[in-house]
Amino acid sequence: MIDATPSVFDASLSGTGPGIDAFIDRYAPDSTHTYYGSGKVALRDGLAGLVDPGDNVIVPAFLSPAVVEPFHELGLESRYYAIEESLAPDFADLEARIDADTAAVVSVNYFGFPQPGLERLAALTDEYDCYHVDDNAHSPLSVRDGTLLGTHGDLGITTLRKLLPVPDGAVLYCTDETVTAQFAPSSLAGRSNRIATADCRFVAASIAERVLRTSSSLYRSVEAILADGVVDSSSVDPDSRYEAAKVPMSKLSAIVADAVDPDAIRAARRENFRAWRRVVADREDVRPLYDRLPEGISPYEFPVRTADRDSFLAALEERGVVGAHSWPILRETVREADTYETSIRLADDLVALPVHQGIEPSAIETVGDRLRP
Repeated sequence: MIDATPSVFDASLSGTGPGIDAFIDRYAPDSTHTYYGSGKVALRDGLAGLVDPGDNVIVPAFLSPAVVEPFHELGLESRYYAIEESLAPDFADLEARIDADTAAVVSVNYFGFPQPGLERLAALTDEYDCYHVDDNAHSPLSVRDGTLLGTHGDLGITTLRKLLPVPDGAVLYCTDETVTAQFAPSSLAGRSNRIATADCRFVAASIAERVLRTSSSLYRSVEAILADGVVDSSSVDPDSRYEAAKVPMSKLSAIVADAVDPDAIRAARRENFRAWRRVVADREDVRPLYDRLPEGISPYEFPVRTADRDSFLAALEERGVVGAHSWPILRETVREADTYETSIRLADDLVALPVHQGIEPSAIETVGDRLRP
């Protein structure tokens, strides 16, 4: 059985690692960083002193709906730019959306890989005198050319919850002098200094989940019972999800972040990425989104495109893969516009496979054997 859900009992948490702080200091020594419970709240705080109500922020159309909520709270208009099949911006479309009221343009490092065209986007924001936000929510440990992803813009964010077995956690990076000078952290910045009820619930859930994992059928049965009374996060409106995330980084998240070995985690995720690549290599119905795994990249997941997404997801679940999923759920305004047909097509074709460090490559290989006709 392969489960994408992190557990506080993952072997990767040895408690003897240098921690996230040391990793950031190594690869982003010229930036300042601040911890938050949520990347969206971090982004709101980072932009708050730089923008005025009525300004606009331009983001890629290929993105989850809740990402723009901090912009709306600041009184900003969110505009969407089209993307290419490579996930690079459609620069003609992007530039056409920039005007005198554009405060920032957002790039997104999808699945832990740098968005193609980062340098060109940075040059564009310099030309139009607006800020470049480097959204690196997917992978805190990805490094390109010796520099941490998330720090290639004037400000950026990353999300620890997508990397570690923690209930929350995010980092705001400030790399520009003006951004750093204007930054005024809110009461939601920083780490909580006490263990909260939510931390205890998270640990209890991890214990229960670890027991259930010993039986795939029992795990799925309990999961179905629990789902009966729980609203799936994808169905909750973006504003509610954003409001619920307004808490400082939890004490539990801070403890885990200080204990991990980032290099070991990145190495494990890279090995699992390679294992999935071997599994799908001979399949004509599945095409990896990325042909290669560059040095320094810590993949968030192994994304593939398939013409029959639902059938592929069902086959994975039948063979014990828990957590493979489609991504993203696009905002309705994006779905309804012909301009964003590439983003819509990608969202309809894409399946993300787990590469979490708690998974053994041999388990992925076993799934591959089961998937063969």
